[in-house]
Amino acid sequence: MSALVRAARKHPALTPQVRRMSSYSFFQGGKTVDLQASFLSAVPQKTRCLSGSASRVKRVSIEGNIAVGKSTFARLLQSACPDWEVVAEPVSKWQNIESKSSKGADAPPQTTVSNLLQMMYQDPQRWSYTFQTYSCMSRLRTQLQPPPARLLSSKGTPVQVYERSVYSDRYIFALNMFELGCINATEWAVYQDWHSLLVEQFGHQVELEGIIYFRASPQKCMERLRRRGRPEENEVKLDYLDKLHVQHERWLVEKSTEINFEKLKNIPVLQLDASVEFQSDPDVREQLVTKVKNFFNAL
Repeated sequence: MSALVRAARKHPALTPQVRRMSSYSFFQGGKTVDLQASFLSAVPQKTRCLSGSASRVKRVSIEGNIAVGKSTFARLLQSACPDWEVVAEPVSKWQNIESKSSKGADAPPQTTVSNLLQMMYQDPQRWSYTFQTYSCMSRLRTQLQPPPARLLSSKGTPVQVYERSVYSDRYIFALNMFELGCINATEWAVYQDWHSLLVEQFGHQVELEGIIYFRASPQKCMERLRRRGRPEENEVKLDYLDKLHVQHERWLVEKSTEINFEKLKNIPVLQLDASVEFQSDPDVREQLVTKVKNFFNAL
């Protein structure tokens, strides 16, 4: 039985808060890693309004289950139009977190590389809060980056497309871990307060104009997950994908998720059928790109 499945069988109220040092730090490789300090060093010291050119660039996220095909679809969009720029999900950052420690004043510092994604899947009750905090920071960091020059000078309809967003981090993955009991009630309260503060602080810089929901059954996602063979995902079971599918449906289809940001409540959503193998079918690829183009033009 995987750690995620075991966690799902525990009631959130009974989940122990184990081996944690504080809400914003964890002990790794002989050193306390301060997530709050890491974040503050990575974002601009002062927020600013978007420039006139940057405000022309529409910002859209692609949302969907694990292994639904978002990255493949994003590459298709990247090659379909020079006015579209795709920002990849920062998975490599989660897989390679460096921390340095020293055993003495004369000893050279030793670097430890941690795979936080793997740690979370192997022991979700210990690492889910840490992972969701760090993944949200890394997503925020990508959304705060200015658009590339070619989009700023575009005469067409420039669009920056993100693989997931700070919003799915909260309303899909962190919420799901809370409901599974891997994030306890105190941590969930802290995470929500922290997330709301960041989104409100950065305002228009992290707002989206639209969302593409790349949608497929959990069974299809499991098939693709096994096919791609990412080592960290060996612990992922169909039951976990089922729960993530429900979270996506509640948020983007049924609109029943409690949302804390007014603009996000009424954001346009384009649903696309991701169950078809569009990589091998040029007609399907063309149909998908046309739907996306029409969606972007209507925003």
